[in-house]
Amino acid sequence: MTEFLSIPVSLMPAGLPLWLEVLIGLSVLAAVAGLANFIVKKIVWKLAARLLPDDGPNPVKIVARLANIVPALIVARGIEAVPHIPAAAVTVAGNVAAAFIILTIALAIGNALSLANALYERRPDAASRPIKGYVQVLKILLFTGAAILIVAALMEQSPLLLLSGLGAMAAVLMLVFKDTILSLVASVQLTSNDMLRVGDWIEMPQLSADGDVIDIALHTVKVQNWNMTITTIPTHRLIAESYKNWRGMSETGGRRIKRSLLIDQNSIGFLTGHDEARLRRFALIDAYLDRKVSEIDDWNLRLAEAGREPVNGRRLTNIGTFRAYVFAYLKAHGRIAQDMTLLVRQLQPTPQGLPLEIYCFTSTTAWGDYENIQADIFDHLLAILPEFGLRLFQEPSGLDLRRMLAA
Repeated sequence: MTEFLSIPVSLMPAGLPLWLEVLIGLSVLAAVAGLANFIVKKIVWKLAARLLPDDGPNPVKIVARLANIVPALIVARGIEAVPHIPAAAVTVAGNVAAAFIILTIALAIGNALSLANALYERRPDAASRPIKGYVQVLKILLFTGAAILIVAALMEQSPLLLLSGLGAMAAVLMLVFKDTILSLVASVQLTSNDMLRVGDWIEMPQLSADGDVIDIALHTVKVQNWNMTITTIPTHRLIAESYKNWRGMSETGGRRIKRSLLIDQNSIGFLTGHDEARLRRFALIDAYLDRKVSEIDDWNLRLAEAGREPVNGRRLTNIGTFRAYVFAYLKAHGRIAQDMTLLVRQLQPTPQGLPLEIYCFTSTTAWGDYENIQADIFDHLLAILPEFGLRLFQEPSGLDLRRMLAA
């Protein structure tokens, strides 16, 4: 290479200043390096771009990075052929070229790691086992090592000499890379325990996060909230603090309904014979009424035979009959999952009324469908409640007070 680029002094025109000879030599060197750069990038790179696939991640950037090594090698070897160039300049140019080559190789390897991650993300199981955090750790180690080699090349010192001095800086490095170390440990735990995947719906109220996970990186996890804002959560906080993951709900295929009707306790009472006959219009509770009436008649007959007062007898109540109706209505509902928990229960009475809680699961997890099913159920129950002689509790309003005063 040196002989190829060498420009004999005898070929130079006589009487030229030394600085002009140096300038001509540098111009020739730059022209050769530029020509090599053109050949590699414009010909070899285009040929590689045609041969490599273009459907998805393309490694052309890696080829482009590596192509920069050729002109750097020409400059590093050819600088010695420039006439009258000082030895110090040759040394500096060689060191800078070596550092540039190291940086170029490091960037090419970094692009290769990004390409490997992009190819992995096309796999079906990539969402449950992301490797982006590990790739970022490898990049940190790669560029840290490249920085050490670049400094060593510029100083013409052994990299081992620089590494020996890092032992004294271990405490400082631990402090500087504290978040990185914590995030790496958190990423390993999240991945190995399958605690978080891209696409999971999570809730973390302390960080105002409520939405789908769209990215899991080394230092951060991005959550797109339902209002289309993005919340960035430090990865290590997902291990140190609690959050709710709704993936289990999505996988089971059912979403829970847990809501109460507050019944005015003043409206609760026994059913008369007329009430019972009127409620038999509802086909859903025919079997319930037949069974309860038979049970109550047998009970009361035994009391009568024992000489007990009628006050000790049992009677149907409107709240119990309504509870049976709600249960039968949910059992017959086509959008309620029948293989999951289904309860209609009374909770502790409150000053606002007797809570009658509906606890069941819809057969879909789609948000819009879930809300429609829930609303349809309670629309029906609120409308049919007066048929059982029951009222909902409601705080008095100004209209209620005006009606009371008017009366």
